[in-house]
Amino acid sequence: MKKLCLLVSILPLFGCNNAEDKVTQQSDKQNYTQLYEQVPNPKIQKTKNISTVTKDNLKQPIAKPNVAQPVKQPGKKESMMLDVALIKQNPELRYGCEVTSLAMVLNYAGVKTDKMDLYRSIQKDPDPIKRAGNGDILNWGNPADGFVGDMTGRQAGYAVFDKPMEALVNQKLPGRAVNLTNQPFEKVLEHVSAGYPVVVWTTGDYRLPDRWESWYHGRQIIKTPLDLHAVVLVGYDANYVYLNDPLSGRKQVRVEKEKFIASWKALQNRAVSYK
Repeated sequence: MKKLCLLVSILPLFGCNNAEDKVTQQSDKQNYTQLYEQVPNPKIQKTKNISTVTKDNLKQPIAKPNVAQPVKQPGKKESMMLDVALIKQNPELRYGCEVTSLAMVLNYAGVKTDKMDLYRSIQKDPDPIKRAGNGDILNWGNPADGFVGDMTGRQAGYAVFDKPMEALVNQKLPGRAVNLTNQPFEKVLEHVSAGYPVVVWTTGDYRLPDRWESWYHGRQIIKTPLDLHAVVLVGYDANYVYLNDPLSGRKQVRVEKEKFIASWKALQNRAVSYK
């Protein structure tokens, strides 16, 4: 079992991490469909369902049957951008990327709340961190049960996963939480297309995680990357997704879609929103 060697006197920087990607804006593309209506030739007369063609109208082109144009069914738009107000997690919540991201989503939904309210309300796993003499983590909490550690950063803190976040959404919007965890990413994009921002789990630089750690939680082994991060998915187009990042403090950060999806899948396809 891989261990993380840490100095006892220095708190570990777990969970949220910063990343430096260039932010560019890309205009939405619009598709225009032109409909044409066929007009029957007035010189073609019909009697008892038999067309009568005169000498004059032989010179005219015969009208083609009026074929109905295909109607595009409603579904995911080709691009979308939601104007979600940015909230920064620092300085109050060093490890609070999840609740800060959720504060952005709930504010967009019209809920009067903030990151500190959600920090106090989120379920927490009370198991304290236990270390070996060399500083290695031996025991700690399970982020699937609640936030692990100290979110403020005064002591070691880590993260929280989708189920406690779903429960918190239902506290603020009873019965309206949507847990998109383990759904195809296309379903997440469809939810954004419908007008709902989504909290998604990734890494600090939106790449594949490379800082894995493990510890015991009772008899259970928790194996998870330390460079975990949560952001708000606010938009997409054909090649990119757009994120509000509570740690870097940047709005509508443009990230290559395929790169982001790879990191999202490595973090177990976690995504939470509302309806």
